Amino acid sequence: MTAAAPVPGCDAPAPRVRSERGQRAVFCGLTGIVWLHRKIQDAFFLVVGSRTCAHLIQSAAGVMIFAEPRFATAIMEERDLAGMADMHDELDRVVAQVLERRPDIKTLFLVGSCPSEVIKLDLAKAAARLSAKLMPDVRVLSYSGSGIETTFTEGEDACLSALARTAPRATADDPSQLVVVGALPDVVEDQFARLFDELGIAPVRFLPGRRSTELPKLGPNTRYLLAQPFLGATAATLDSLGCVGVAAPFPFGAEGTTAWLSAAANAFGVPASKVREVTALKENRAKVAIARHAGGLRGKRIMFFPDSQLEPPLARFLSRELGAELIEVGTPYLHGRWLAPELALLPGVDVVEGADVDRQLDRCRAARPDLTICGLGLANPLEAEGLATKWSIELLFTPTHGYEQAGDLAELFARPLARRELLEV
Repeated sequence: MTAAAPVPGCDAPAPRVRSERGQRAVFCGLTGIVWLHRKIQDAFFLVVGSRTCAHLIQSAAGVMIFAEPRFATAIMEERDLAGMADMHDELDRVVAQVLERRPDIKTLFLVGSCPSEVIKLDLAKAAARLSAKLMPDVRVLSYSGSGIETTFTEGEDACLSALARTAPRATADDPSQLVVVGALPDVVEDQFARLFDELGIAPVRFLPGRRSTELPKLGPNTRYLLAQPFLGATAATLDSLGCVGVAAPFPFGAEGTTAWLSAAANAFGVPASKVREVTALKENRAKVAIARHAGGLRGKRIMFFPDSQLEPPLARFLSRELGAELIEVGTPYLHGRWLAPELALLPGVDVVEGADVDRQLDRCRAARPDLTICGLGLANPLEAEGLATKWSIELLFTPTHGYEQAGDLAELFARPLARRELLEV
């Protein structure tokens, strides 16, 4: 973690960043499958885990009875855990069943869980063996979604890191390109693609794309721009391939989106006048949409519990564009290289990395914030104590990036306060 610099041209102090170590209350990395299987349309996610893993994903996804999602769980029974069955034979059997039923699948992810990692099942070796057997029709990759090691957004990070390692390698003769990294809803991806086209930045690729087989070439002429702040492992993989990262505030709200686009434009030599020409009207429309909800949030005292790693950019959006007062911003991890631009926009704010849930609950009860953003496991108990809450996981399942979604993002925070006012009448 690195300390943040003060806001450029401002005498305000840097945020007060500290770390805590203790109990946490977060979902595991398997949750990322819920949005990843929707994004990568020719991929299948096979969790090697317990019935609890299966129930978690199904309940998080809210799958309708008529839907046939591209994820499943290979259930580990007692005989598997006791070593009475050959796990690799069992895995081969389940994989064959999946591919027989879904012949359209081009990439199969074996996703590790707490049970598979406790018994030291080597899914990386299994993936390599299966991939050698099934290629070129199906590629098999593996990553960890275990709650032992990850918070729920790190499942996406591990998945994209595994995907990037299989991408074709670019050479010095390949043209420069921009790769936007992070799973985005298709509508948001299309909006950003049009904006980059208007800025004259081309070619622009997205990781992940809608097809797992259409990966960009990665190499020294690749600049990448993170769309999510929790992709530290993926960024490290891209760095190891010679790609160059572009640090920027994240594209939440009008201000964040303009700053994000401006950083990309600067990296590709696009003049600031061109950026203003492309973004001015769109930014103003976003500000108008945000302003519709500002009245319900201005001056409200808000506290973030650590959950998704989206907390710093969302806190910046609430503070700078909606006038909210930040009591404390907890986040599971701070990737200092990528969060420094955000932290510089949070002068004097208490930012806590890896907040101890018991200690933070004590601080929350003492402060009595107007709105608490937290995980599902904490929301109901806090509501029972009379505190308004917002489920942080909803901010991952809902399109929130970019100009067009800025008003919707503001409404997500305003809604629980409006609901509470109606209930109190």
